[in-house]
Amino acid sequence: MAVDVILGLQWGDEGKGKIVDYLAPQYDIIARFQGGPNAGHTLKFDGKKYVLHTIPSGIFREEQLNLIGNGVVIDPITLERELNELEEAGVQYQHRLLVARKAHLILPTHRYLDAASEAAKGKDKIGSTLRGIGPTYMDKTGRNGLRVGDIFRADFKEKYQALKNKHLQLAKIYPDVDFDIAKEEQQWMESLEKLRSLTPVDGEYYINEAIKEGKKILAEGAQGSMLDIDYGTYPFVTSSNTITAGVCTGLGVSPQQIGEVIGISKAYCTRVGSGPFPTELFDETGEQLRREGGEFGATTGRPRRCGWIDLPQLKYTIMVNGVTQLVITKLDVLNVFTEVKAAHAYQVAGEISQELPYDICDVDIEPLYNSYPGWQQSLEGIQDYDSLPPVAKSYVMALEESLEVPVTMISTGPERSKLILKKA
Repeated sequence: MAVDVILGLQWGDEGKGKIVDYLAPQYDIIARFQGGPNAGHTLKFDGKKYVLHTIPSGIFREEQLNLIGNGVVIDPITLERELNELEEAGVQYQHRLLVARKAHLILPTHRYLDAASEAAKGKDKIGSTLRGIGPTYMDKTGRNGLRVGDIFRADFKEKYQALKNKHLQLAKIYPDVDFDIAKEEQQWMESLEKLRSLTPVDGEYYINEAIKEGKKILAEGAQGSMLDIDYGTYPFVTSSNTITAGVCTGLGVSPQQIGEVIGISKAYCTRVGSGPFPTELFDETGEQLRREGGEFGATTGRPRRCGWIDLPQLKYTIMVNGVTQLVITKLDVLNVFTEVKAAHAYQVAGEISQELPYDICDVDIEPLYNSYPGWQQSLEGIQDYDSLPPVAKSYVMALEESLEVPVTMISTGPERSKLILKKA
């Protein structure tokens, strides 16, 4: 049985959590394969909103197992908070949430280094969420990180202290920042008890055995493809591989095990933090997109930058991910617009191109747009594709034709029920 993949095709915040939650009953195991608590997957049902940062979005479905894979970096404090919220919501997760022993841990001093490094950059900040993600992945590649399996070892305290001391030495190159290490460390140590209460597994063996047994697995990505460390808008990226290739390294599965790749895109485009954003709007239209879409980060609360959908950018991430199905979210946000636009090409240095330039961070890009009439009516209550306003269907069909990937789902609101299935 193949591993299906779900991931974001833009700069994150595409609505992955809701789609994973919807699809989860079709699978036996939902597995997060990369990222850390800088992710914010929002789910809304039964009149309540939940935001997950580390735990897979299938946790609210009672029959599904959920795995935090070895490609994820875990802050025990954040994880404990999430688990407490699940308990308050009456979610029985104890026998359904597994954690890979090889997943790396975010220490308090990782967050300290993150804050100090970002503060030292001044106007050159990359827009870090200050969750310690980057320094943790640096220790992982530097081969001296701490992993979940280490918290069960007799020499754990010694390993922790050695890494902490290394961080404190590194921090001397940065200006001081307001960070109470002793207080954070105490809370971190206490939170390990919650982590120890989960079921640790050798993730790669667990997943591959499940595949042999014919179990259906959905791999859940975090952030968005344009934040991939290798193929995103470097250096304004995250520290892990957010694309399909990250499933193989993040869960320990081989490439031939990958099945469907479900890519998610908003009907427009947003970005949080610094970095290039070719279709960003700085006018009232951009403000209106932000207001209508409630575009504020689920993790940081920061207002998101907003713009029209960028088709060259989407073609790029569809290509590097091998996307087989497309999900369009937040179509309802466009209800109020008399005109909807989509960038179909770029003009760079007098040349027209549909490719993202290597030096996208340093060149001026002028998007070239196609315009579509707005439908100017509510999509509330619409449950099937044929009932969409004809103009809205025309917009979806135009996206499908340009991107050459079938749209199979359309989201018209944050609630679990507001999802339109479309035959490919």
